[in-house]
Amino acid sequence: MLHRGQIVDLRQGRIYPGELAVVAGRIESIRETAEASEPGFLSPGLVDAHVHLESSMLAPAEFARIAVIHGTVGTVSDPHEIANVLGIEGVRVMQRLAARTPLKIHYGIPSCVPATCFETAGAALGPSQIEELCRDPDLLYLSEMMNFPGVCQRDPEVMAKLEIARRWGKRIDGHAPGLRGALLRAYVSAGIETDHECCDLEEAREKLQLGMKILIREGSAARNFAALWPLLLERPDQCMFCSDDKHPDDLLRGHINQLCARAVALGVPPLDALRVASLNPIQHYGLRCGQLRVGDPADFVRFADLQSFAVLETWIEGSCVAARGNSNLPRSTCEPVNQFACGLKSTSDFSVAAEPGSLRVIRAVDGQLVTGRERYPPRIVKGKAVADPTRDLLKISVVNRYRNAPPATGFVRGIGLKAGAIASSVAHDCHNIVAVGASDEELTRAVNLVIAHQGGIAVASPGGRDDVLPLPLAGLMSDGYAEEVAASYEQLTNLARQLGSPLQAPFMTLSFLALLVIPALKLSDLGLFDGQQFQFVSNFIAEEATAEGLPG
Repeated sequence: MLHRGQIVDLRQGRIYPGELAVVAGRIESIRETAEASEPGFLSPGLVDAHVHLESSMLAPAEFARIAVIHGTVGTVSDPHEIANVLGIEGVRVMQRLAARTPLKIHYGIPSCVPATCFETAGAALGPSQIEELCRDPDLLYLSEMMNFPGVCQRDPEVMAKLEIARRWGKRIDGHAPGLRGALLRAYVSAGIETDHECCDLEEAREKLQLGMKILIREGSAARNFAALWPLLLERPDQCMFCSDDKHPDDLLRGHINQLCARAVALGVPPLDALRVASLNPIQHYGLRCGQLRVGDPADFVRFADLQSFAVLETWIEGSCVAARGNSNLPRSTCEPVNQFACGLKSTSDFSVAAEPGSLRVIRAVDGQLVTGRERYPPRIVKGKAVADPTRDLLKISVVNRYRNAPPATGFVRGIGLKAGAIASSVAHDCHNIVAVGASDEELTRAVNLVIAHQGGIAVASPGGRDDVLPLPLAGLMSDGYAEEVAASYEQLTNLARQLGSPLQAPFMTLSFLALLVIPALKLSDLGLFDGQQFQFVSNFIAEEATAEGLPG
């Protein structure tokens, strides 16, 4: 089959009229012609260089069905989320589900399950399990090494995992938010090659100088493109694009193609933007995606232009998987698999006895995974510290989903609810239940909605109205169709906003309030956690005087 148009040759750095001959799913020849007889630009397909498919709340084949519409032909996917719930079997489940789609999903080996010893997960992957997974040639790399304190301090178990990955020839991904100076040098010297957690341009430049590759992330919660895009002018050879976590409504609107368009609008040469979006991850990880060369798999995209990056067609191994906004892949469902063993909770489970002093308060930040630390005087009713929506001082709780245990409860600002509560079993990294509420009663209702459905995201509204999106695949993913999941998720997001939340992605932000490896203050099922001191702290600070809003 012949494909004609403007050929985008990223390896030679040129664009010319030509035609591709595709035979048996591979490019047999590429020929330059006098003119392009068909519209559009034929380019290597796009790759998301770091994405947790579970965070889309879609099964892999449903994620793929939508992603190909936007020119995505491959992903570098860390099955860390489901591994925290189901261990090695979770990785195998994702591999089996990925086999149902032509999208080239390349999985890694989760390095930190659980991410820390300060929370309860459904499984643990030690060095022996890492060794077992490294034997699988389809698992290309060791996923994000989040335990950067363990790396810097040369923790024996952490170092054993890194040595096993090196011995098996696996690339090693990093995760080091805010790490600078001597600690960063110690981290990189252990063999860590990439980072997708940079929020600050100078931090990213320091990491680039040490030889790391920077993944510029733009997901549903963490949005770092605006801060990091100048790297595309300075070091396009050392950058990649990723989403990390992409909710279904956002995925319907676009994927890596959106970042290409934004980059070019800011003055980045189109060929550099496309290198970052395709060749760089393909070459770094050794992906199975074609690079638009003779002999390669025929994985390519026809763009309408190199400004909007509107996708006319997406081809994978010679098959047209999407055309003009429509996916040619079939809708897909799958059988649920789960681990959920906690019982319903009562309102008294979420009470917090008042103590002298001020409250340590988590400060949620819209568009970021990092949180702040604040101190506020508590509102006390009958000897209990309670939520105070008038100050945006809400209760947050994390409930162990793997066994019956008392919830851990603290306080948070920045979620913005004036009433009601929201809850989710998507709670990075261990995926216990995380909930925020304006009252104990509403908090209890939202948590119990999730428990009753054995996983999901939920809203409890005043007047007893309750809404839930069930997530029967490990409490992380729906077994339904992308458009329906997106519509339900969008409805829940709108309900959260009607309750007062100003956040762009309230449920995504909620899910990261339990992510202990990202500073500064977070909550696990075992208690309030300081991510900078890497230790538990109490809800109360016993001081004679504290200033409202003073950083903790």
